[in-house]
Amino acid sequence: MAVRHREYSDESRTVSDVAEVESLFDVLDDADCRAILRATSEEALSAGELSEQCDIPLSTTYRKVESLTEAGLLEESLRLCRSGKHTSEYRRRVDDIVVSMDAAGEFSLSITRRERAERSARSSVAGGR
Repeated sequence: MAVRHREYSDESRTVSDVAEVESLFDVLDDADCRAILRATSEEALSAGELSEQCDIPLSTTYRKVESLTEAGLLEESLRLCRSGKHTSEYRRRVDDIVVSMDAAGEFSLSITRRERAERSARSSVAGGR
């Protein structure tokens, strides 16, 4: 079951819905997804750049990026190029994920989102001089 990406007005939220927690666990359990999250922590990267940097086939990279974006852990934006060939780029949306378990054995995740200013720090036009 895919988790639909939603916008949240605050910087953090708690996920306790069983299906959503399981879906997030699935994404976080994937080594390629974790590599993409690490690679996008400091700068936004295109799928091609992620494929190269994480040593993941491009077709797999696109699938992992889609899963991470649907889970709300990755943000997609448009990289404008002077050549007119614009491309999508991806940046990690979260700073922190904390797993908790209550007395009944139910899991919840506390997710701290990055502030909007930090996520949109890269605003230059790429390509050409």
